[in-house]
Amino acid sequence: MHFVDFHCHLDLYPDFAAAVRAAEAAQVYTLAVTTTPRSWPMNYELTRDTKFVRAALGFHPQLVADYPNDVDQWARYVDQTPFIGEVGVDAGPRYYKSIDVQRDVFEHILKRCALSGPKILSIHSVSAVKVVLDYLERFLPMAEHSVVLHWFTGSASELRRASELGCHFSVNAQMISGERGKALLKQMPLERLLTETDGPFTECLGRPSSPADIHQTVHELAASLGLNSEHLGNLIHQNLTNLLGGITPNV
Repeated sequence: MHFVDFHCHLDLYPDFAAAVRAAEAAQVYTLAVTTTPRSWPMNYELTRDTKFVRAALGFHPQLVADYPNDVDQWARYVDQTPFIGEVGVDAGPRYYKSIDVQRDVFEHILKRCALSGPKILSIHSVSAVKVVLDYLERFLPMAEHSVVLHWFTGSASELRRASELGCHFSVNAQMISGERGKALLKQMPLERLLTETDGPFTECLGRPSSPADIHQTVHELAASLGLNSEHLGNLIHQNLTNLLGGITPNV
């Protein structure tokens, strides 16, 4: 079985190249998200010929206030990849002061994606699910693009709205460590469920999680859903295949 880590910050590990090699060796289909366009050239170079790892062009909402002009650099790279992430909006207490800049950058990103051909976006939506979904409806033709909501923490009604829009959901083990996360997981459409680690921001066995740990995530999700781990792993792999469509021949 090939596992899926659809949101991992490989370039934030101590040895980026080694992290890419490890994901390849583990044969885990990994989306290496980035946080600023400044990191894109190296991410692209290290993953352009890999079988299991793909880089995504990102501009993290928590960083846009520090580098507002980098959105122009982001736009210069957007035609190089079908994968976009991590992007979105963060309205949590620490980052709410930059919400206007975040909205402007997110709007620009979505409009530019709409002009660039089919994209798959990994989206951050902490305390901002309504804003994110509103912007998706306004600025991104959802029939032509695919959205994966990373580490979803919205309400049950927001989850239903996202599902009705056709969104996918990438879930990590830490997200379901509490009862609220488990309840949200059970309401997610199984045919649009993906796994992630969000490494190195989560832990496994007392160390930063890596794509090779994703089998444990599948096991924990399966236990929460009352499913067989192998069945769920195969289903998630099929979900990835369906999501990618004709974008990559390697799955």
